[in-house]
Amino acid sequence: MELAPAMLDAGTRVVDLSGAFRLRDVATYQRWYREEHTAPDLLKDAVYGLPEFCRTRITGARFVSNPGCYPTAANLAIKPLVDAGAVDLKAGIVCDGKSGVSGAGRKPTLKTAFCEVTENFSAYSILNHRHVPEVLMVSSLEERDFSFTAQLLPIGRGILETIYFRAQGIESPEGLLEIYQRQYQHEKFVRLYKPGEVPDLAAVQRTNFCDIGLKFDAATGRVVVVSAIDNLVKGAAGQAIQNMNLMLGFPEAEGLL
Repeated sequence: MELAPAMLDAGTRVVDLSGAFRLRDVATYQRWYREEHTAPDLLKDAVYGLPEFCRTRITGARFVSNPGCYPTAANLAIKPLVDAGAVDLKAGIVCDGKSGVSGAGRKPTLKTAFCEVTENFSAYSILNHRHVPEVLMVSSLEERDFSFTAQLLPIGRGILETIYFRAQGIESPEGLLEIYQRQYQHEKFVRLYKPGEVPDLAAVQRTNFCDIGLKFDAATGRVVVVSAIDNLVKGAAGQAIQNMNLMLGFPEAEGLL
């Protein structure tokens, strides 16, 4: 929020990878980020940059706010099903997000020091992770509908989210897959797995892909969706390039495939 206003005033186009302009109002930002917002007038100008859902607004935009890594994996997995009415929101959605150390932020802390991370596995920012409001905003959820916990893996990169909910109006895993297929049939960077198959981190590391797989238990309506991305590519720099390509009229996959 210190750099973007000056760059915009100078006439440049901006893709902001920070969290400064991802949310729509100052009060929400200050609640989750616990700091004052010094450029609140720009919140209304920033286009949220998740191309699979916001492409028409990103194309030609002058200012795009790049999504967070956890919300990218979560929204790509959750939003199509919520929009289709396939999720029983009264039963809630639980998202268990696991990230390599680079996904926990670049500020050096004791928590991310080698001796603390190696041979270890830990949860952090429980019930107050700053990426939660992005998921609520994009997937049209209330806070009571969505429980998220971030966990730190002893690896360098990659995010794998295991998402649990109860389906409604769905009788088979193919019914859920069909919803995803309708949403993503023309998307280059979302790869869907056959029912019963789920991705791992090795499948997406150093790529701009989001891989999604699911399992469904028809007897109970329980669903587990696994969504995987590289937090440094589709979760950050790769998605920024994808947004830049759209902003400047280049082929969307230029430099990414």
